[in-house]
Amino acid sequence: MEILANYGTIIILVAAVFGFMMAIGIGANDVANAMGTSVGSKALTVKQAIIIAMIFEFAGAYLAGGEVTDTIRKGVIETSLYASQPEVLVYGMMSALLAAGTWLLVASYMGWPVSTTHSIIGAIIGFACVSVGTEAVDWSSVQGIVGSWLVTPLISGVFAYAIFVSAQRLIFDTDKPLINAKRFVPVYMFLTAMIIAMVTIKKGLKHVGLHLSTGEAVMVSIAVSSLIMMFGYVYINRKYKDDTASTNGYQGVERVFSLLMVVTACAMAFAHGSNDVANAIGPLSAIVSTVEHMGQITEKSTIAWWILPLGGIGIVVGLATLGHKVMATVGSGITELTPSRGFAAQLATASTVVLASGTGLPISTTQTLVGAVLGVGFARGIGALNLGVVRNIVASWVVTLPAGALLAVIFFYVMQAAFGV
Repeated sequence: MEILANYGTIIILVAAVFGFMMAIGIGANDVANAMGTSVGSKALTVKQAIIIAMIFEFAGAYLAGGEVTDTIRKGVIETSLYASQPEVLVYGMMSALLAAGTWLLVASYMGWPVSTTHSIIGAIIGFACVSVGTEAVDWSSVQGIVGSWLVTPLISGVFAYAIFVSAQRLIFDTDKPLINAKRFVPVYMFLTAMIIAMVTIKKGLKHVGLHLSTGEAVMVSIAVSSLIMMFGYVYINRKYKDDTASTNGYQGVERVFSLLMVVTACAMAFAHGSNDVANAIGPLSAIVSTVEHMGQITEKSTIAWWILPLGGIGIVVGLATLGHKVMATVGSGITELTPSRGFAAQLATASTVVLASGTGLPISTTQTLVGAVLGVGFARGIGALNLGVVRNIVASWVVTLPAGALLAVIFFYVMQAAFGV
């Protein structure tokens, strides 16, 4: 307790640095996964993807990042066991942030698409087991999280398969694909806008004091999505009005889907920001709350005003500095992507992430996206998939959890030694 009183400010500053480092790792790895489909399909350049991520990742983290934070902070370990030694919980959360951040930066530098959720959960479990014992871990909660690792790729894969097959039947496998693209792409824009509008209104806007009922949220979402659909219809028909050279060609259709990819990239960035910022700010929030309450581990606490922006900025920095390496792996390694295929994978991933974020379940965006890309690949046949790359990605997932746990144990002992415990 004395340590928290004497070194509270220093602890918060150091924890903020570790949290920022973790957020950079998230940006370098997971955000690159999210934007990789857009870059891989050549719908966006790397610079354009970074600009979109800067805006929408930050907005998602700041407006809608609170729900999942509670799950990470209170759901993985039993914090009540640290009531008599709160400084141990503080050191543990600091070591978890540093461990997960270190692993993510190493993996990003190597171009490995790993799970930030696996990294931080493995790190938290690692320090909990050596500080208090295995009873500190809420294993039922962990089982639910592990279950989500299997379920969410399956859900996103089914979504992506259905979206891609619908585009094939409604547009590509018709006599006049470009004309049908002009007709149906605005409908896809409506569906995408509905997803992002619902999570923004129901969850994100609560942070700025606007509370709407479910019925009101649905009505507003439909209104906003309808406007976007109308804009898309007018824009697409004007842009391709005189495009006679490829009226019935697939190339013209893919150009229409390139426009749609920009919309889905925005949705994906927002959805990712709302979900995965918790991996950085969850442990940081626990540290700040414990120090500010002089060792009292509270059941519920208000997230400090500066924590969500810190996570959002870190994500953007990570993407801009190291994100291109993982983008290359995801964007072109698993299967060949075109704008239409990338759109199906991206919309499916965004839908799954938003669904999980709304229920407070911390999922792996990496696994969700890979599931979606696999769904698109299966729709074209097993031969369209690079199974060697898929095997390597899965192997990196398996290594991530124990790597996070091992690093957290090492850093935990270092932290205790540094503060003279």
